[in-house]
Amino acid sequence: MPLSHRKPTYRSPAAVLLFFLILLIARLAIGGGAVNAQTASPIPAPVPSAQLTDVTRPAPVPAPSPKVAAIDGHLELDTIVGVEVEHFSEWAATHDPTKLVPFINGRAVRGNYPEEIHPDRNRLHFHLEIKPQNKELWTDLLGAPRGLRHPVTFTIGLESESPFDSVFNQSQPLPLTVISPVYGVVGLLVVLFTLVLFIWLARTTNLIREAGPAVPGKLRAYNLGRTQMAFWFFLVYVSYTVIWLITDSLDTITPSLLGLMGISAGTALSEALIDSGKDKASTNQLQDIISEKQSLETGIPELQSQINALNAKSTLTPEDTTNRDSLNKQLQDGRTRLALVSQQLQSISPASTDANSQGLLRDILRDGSGYSFHRFQIFAWTIVLGIMFISSVYNNLTMPEFSATLLGLMGISSGTYIGFKFPEKK
Repeated sequence: MPLSHRKPTYRSPAAVLLFFLILLIARLAIGGGAVNAQTASPIPAPVPSAQLTDVTRPAPVPAPSPKVAAIDGHLELDTIVGVEVEHFSEWAATHDPTKLVPFINGRAVRGNYPEEIHPDRNRLHFHLEIKPQNKELWTDLLGAPRGLRHPVTFTIGLESESPFDSVFNQSQPLPLTVISPVYGVVGLLVVLFTLVLFIWLARTTNLIREAGPAVPGKLRAYNLGRTQMAFWFFLVYVSYTVIWLITDSLDTITPSLLGLMGISAGTALSEALIDSGKDKASTNQLQDIISEKQSLETGIPELQSQINALNAKSTLTPEDTTNRDSLNKQLQDGRTRLALVSQQLQSISPASTDANSQGLLRDILRDGSGYSFHRFQIFAWTIVLGIMFISSVYNNLTMPEFSATLLGLMGISSGTYIGFKFPEKK
């Protein structure tokens, strides 16, 4: 049959609906399989936002570390130094610069906070001074000096943290001034002048010698009490000057030192009183003997002339004979007494050569009877305490603090010396 004469195929609405329903079920089945396939495959975990930030943004650049680059002035106690610090303004923006302190030889000068702070100019100013928190450090830095200056490292930092880097390290240290050259020279000249003047006066005058007149052309013996007092005076005098030159401290005399100087002064004063009493007694005795000698020297010639007058008579009455015998006896007694008085006068004469100086050590260790242990004892303790005194000043820059026991020992030695001084011969 020709196609043009074929009848069109007739489809009912139910068949069309059934076709679309089958097609829908098929697509759902295919879609569910795809969903199941996707569900079976691993799903990557979500990326945290912080990691996304690190990936998407560059890491922040750390702030540069501060470093001490220069210093205005010189390192010396009780001076102001200006410190220039690289990148200080950046550091000060996140830290407290008022808590910065200097570091010398790697140790913090605690309590020595800035006097002025200029973050815009990267500068700070410090007043180097001794405080209770840093006294031990300054003692270690300035004690036992070997010269007017010595090299040290320098930087700044917080007390409880590591200090800043610095160009003034072990390879390029700074000089720390122990004693200012100008004040040091002036102080040295004053001390030397005083010492030379004292030595000259001690050798040529009775400054520390026994009191009283001496043989012409000779000097009296050195006095132990006065020599000891002069010894302690110069130790304290020189030590006080040195401590002031180094630390600028004025209140350095300790109570125990006052006690020691009091013992020394009391020894010299007691000795002077004893010697004065002996001198007064000796002077009175001398005056009495001199008066008696003068009286004898005047009376003997008179007795002799009376005897000569009686002997000149041609005849002597019994009364003249008795009178002449009495005058002869008086003359003999007078001459005997005159010889005795002359001997006593010579023995107590202040111009005796026994009082002449025989050298410092011999004079202070000997009395009229020879070398004495009580003199040697006080001399030995004075030397030992003097060495302790010098060591304390040199190493610790402080006057020593002697204990009450040690002062008592020195007082006993002085008291023993004074006790033996009473019967001691001059």
